Amino acid sequence: QVQLVESGGGLVQPGGSLRLSCAASGIMFRLYDMGWYRQAPGKQRDLVAVITSGGSTNYVNFVKGRFTISRDNAKNMVYLQMNSLRPEDTAVYYCNAAFKTTLLDRNYWGQGTQVTVSS
Repeated sequence: QVQLVESGGGLVQPGGSLRLSCAASGIMFRLYDMGWYRQAPGKQRDLVAVITSGGSTNYVNFVKGRFTISRDNAKNMVYLQMNSLRPEDTAVYYCNAAFKTTLLDRNYWGQGTQVTVSS
């Protein structure tokens, strides 16, 4: 039974900050690449940030310098610190866990948490 549970979303003013959390269970967490995606109404789900099982990070250009992804393998947790938020950051944010080899392809999603940036 795999579960990814996001928390920390909410309403924030432009320029404000939020920290999203994702708690994982039912997987060998340290072996998975973890990511945050977001989806606005009527649009496709897009990658925001990834942290690999080895700790390497990558971000889409639009959030570089504003967002930071991190993980705590001892707690099976991944985080997204979001600073200098803009209205265009408004979306449902989803936690993702991925494990891919030549023999296996596993991909899991959380239920999503709403982030609204508005004055």
